[in-house]
This record gives sequence, C-alpha cells and structure tokens, in this order.
Amino acid sequence: MEKQQTTILEETLLQSSPEWKQEESLSIGEEVKRQLWLAGPLIAGNLLQNLIPMISVMLVGHLGELPLAGASVANSFATVTGFSLMQGMATALDTLCGQAYGARQYHLLGIYKQRAMLILTLVSIPVAVVWFYTGSVLLLVGQDEDIAMEAGTYARWMIPALFAYGLLQCHVRFLQTQNIVLPVMLSAAPTALFHLPICWLLVHGLGLGSKGAALSNAISFWINVVILAVYVRVSSTCNKTWTGLSVEAFHDLLSFFRLAVPSALMVCLEWWSYEALVLLSGLLPNPELETSVLSITLNTATLVFMIPSGLGAAISTRVSNELGAGRPQAARLAVRAVLMFAASEGLIMSLLLVSVRHIWGYTYSDEEEVVAYVGKMLLLIAVSNFFDGIQSILSGVARGCGWQKIGACINLGAFYLVGLPAAYLLAFVLRVGGMGLWAGIICGSTVQVLLLLAITLRTDWQKEVHIYLCRASSFAMHFRFGTLF
Repeated sequence: MEKQQTTILEETLLQSSPEWKQEESLSIGEEVKRQLWLAGPLIAGNLLQNLIPMISVMLVGHLGELPLAGASVANSFATVTGFSLMQGMATALDTLCGQAYGARQYHLLGIYKQRAMLILTLVSIPVAVVWFYTGSVLLLVGQDEDIAMEAGTYARWMIPALFAYGLLQCHVRFLQTQNIVLPVMLSAAPTALFHLPICWLLVHGLGLGSKGAALSNAISFWINVVILAVYVRVSSTCNKTWTGLSVEAFHDLLSFFRLAVPSALMVCLEWWSYEALVLLSGLLPNPELETSVLSITLNTATLVFMIPSGLGAAISTRVSNELGAGRPQAARLAVRAVLMFAASEGLIMSLLLVSVRHIWGYTYSDEEEVVAYVGKMLLLIAVSNFFDGIQSILSGVARGCGWQKIGACINLGAFYLVGLPAAYLLAFVLRVGGMGLWAGIICGSTVQVLLLLAITLRTDWQKEVHIYLCRASSFAMHFRFGTLF
C-alpha cells in the first residue's frame, strides 16, 4: 500500500515537472553562495525585527528606573510565554511549506499558511489572558511589587503585538520556504525606521509613557504584517502559492497542531533555559552585579546569534526544498556546505568577541567592575557562540526534515538534564558564580550539538525523501477524493 501511494505521488510530480527526479550537480562553493543569498536578508530581517522591542525599552529608560525595570521584566516575560511560542509553532511551516514547494505542490503552501495563521491566533488567546494578569503572576513568583505592577501594565498594552507577531512569523516562513527573502528584509527596514518616531509620539507626544512604548510594538508589528500580506497578494512571485482564502485551511487542524507543538518545544526549551540563567543569577551573592552582567552577556549572545540563526533558516529551506523535489544528494550537499561555513563563521565571531572583551562592557556601563566582569564572561560567550552556531544549523536541518519531535527530546535532555543542573552545580555548589552558570549551559549546548550531529551524519537521505513521499502521497490520495488527510 505504501509503495502504491509513493507511486501515485511520483506520477503526479513527474507530470507537473519532468525535471523533478533529476539531481542538481552543485559544487560546495555554489551551494554556499546559494545559502548566503538566502541567509543574508534573513539575518538583516531578524536584526531589524529585534530592534522594535529594543527601541521601545530604550525610550522607556529615559522615563526613570522603575519604568525601565518594568518594561525589561515585561519583555522577558513576553518572550518566554508568548513570542518564543509563536516563533516555535510557526517553524512547522519550515517543514510543510518547504517540502511542498520543493515537490511543486504549490497550492499547499497557501493552505498551510492559512492553517498556521488560524492555529497561532487561537493559541494567542489564552496567552493574551496570561499577559493580562502578568502583574499578579510576577507577584506570585516573588517579584518586587512596584516592578510587577509596572511590568503588568506594559504587558497588557503589548497584547495586540502578540497577535501580530504570530501572523508575521507565518508570512515570513511562507515566503522564506519559497526562497523569497528580500521582501522579508525590505519590509522590516521601514518598519524599524518608523518605529522610533511612532514610539516617541506615543511615549512623549501623547504622554502615554511606558504604555505608549508597549503599544508602539503592536503598531509596528502590524505594519510589518500588512506590508508582507499586500506583497503576497499582489506579487507575481506568489501567484501559484497564494490563490486566496480557502475553507481547506479549516480541515485537519489537529494534524498541523501535532507538528507545531514539538516545533514550539524545540525552540522554547532552549530559550527558556537561557532565561532561567537570569533568574538563577538573582540568587547569587551580589545579585545586582551578577544579574546585570548576565543580562549584558545574554544580549550580546543574542546579537551574534543572528548570523547562525539566518543560516539555520536558510539550510532549513534548502533541505526541505530538496527533499520535496526528490533530490537526496543535493540535500546532503547542502548540509555539508553549511556545516563548513558555520564552523568558519563561528570561529571568526568567537575570535572577534575575544578581541573586544576589554572594551565591550563600556557600551553598557561605566562601572569598572561591570566592564571587567563582562570581559571575563565574553571568553565563555566566545565558546558558547561557536557551539550555538553549529546547533542552529543542525536545528535548521531538523526542521527541514521534520524531526521536530526528536529535536524537542534532545533539547529537553541537553538543557534540563545536563545544562541547568551543571549550571547550578558550578555556580552554587562549587561557587564559581555567574561564570559557572554560563559554563553549565555550554555543557548543555555541547550535548545538544553532539546528539544532533550524530543523527545528521547517520541520516539516510534517500529514506528521508521516501518518508516525505509517503506523507505527501497520503495527501494526494485524499485530495483527489475531495478531503484533506
């Protein structure tokens, strides 16, 4: 039966495209160029999108220490409970849209995107309720009352941003999997550019204070969504993949949900482990210094992570496209090329971090104690950056192949059975302090990389194509009879 299903899809694909089964003969250099063309705009787009909440917090910082503390805590809470969840669930489209596009089943991309938008909007509703009661939640976990109330107000006014962010991620993945990446960058650029005057107008011009800064996030994210939605609607590049709204998007929501949940866990489990470091730093001696320095190093690590993050998105697209097109050797070549490039990029960035370790702290503080501590921490960040770069690539491969469940299990074991326990042991038992926290999480990253690398190196790419064919042929058979799955 499985063989018959595969044959059905192969016949369909061969009829729509005689070249479908032909392997491309690309060199490593050509493959690297192709991936850089994909990754470059995605890196720029990620950086520009991250500027939006950063600018808001910076403007709030001029209102006083309490508004700044409240906005910072609210941003961290929103990232953990909402933004990471939206981004993680949207990565299910890396697998579904990427493989469907490679197989030239273009009509499926629009259906998958609409289904993802519906699911993410529904999930945003309970998350929005949690955000509404952010102040009460923070009080329950022992946060200072004034800061908790300030953070609660900021989070409430940022609720519209949650719904926009989910839709934004769906549009970005929809375009990315079609190798359409310039609009992602070009839409993020004016959004970030106009965010500053919008935020200033709401904060100072209309006198809304920190509430205006939170609301400006929502306005800017919605502007970005509208720009991309209009592009998808009017651009000739999306004629085949976007054919308008379809009731088919409402069918088999549970099937998408089953892939979206491990996709979200794969992303969130890692993000949450790093946020846990900030919480643990508050329990160390001299918590103000430890928390400040750890926040600085975490921001630095996030900044340099934008490059491997873009590469991870690029390899996810390349692998899913090639598997969907039935070209296992091309998928394997793409993985080899990006691993070589990622190792080189990681080494260069790590050396750069080491070279600026004595001056980087001055960008955040004038306190010599803070600057010196940041310099020591950057040595660990250099090591962490190298492993994070490799894991980002391997995670992208996992998404392209549809291994989200495996990736979620690996992240759970690596960070919560190894990383965080090691961080606690080094920081509190062996009294290494904040550096011990970061060294512990590096142990988790190392385990994560080794496990993902072992799976990737042992992958039978021909079998991965067959797995996709079986899944897609099932869709083809049901679609032929007028139903979905």
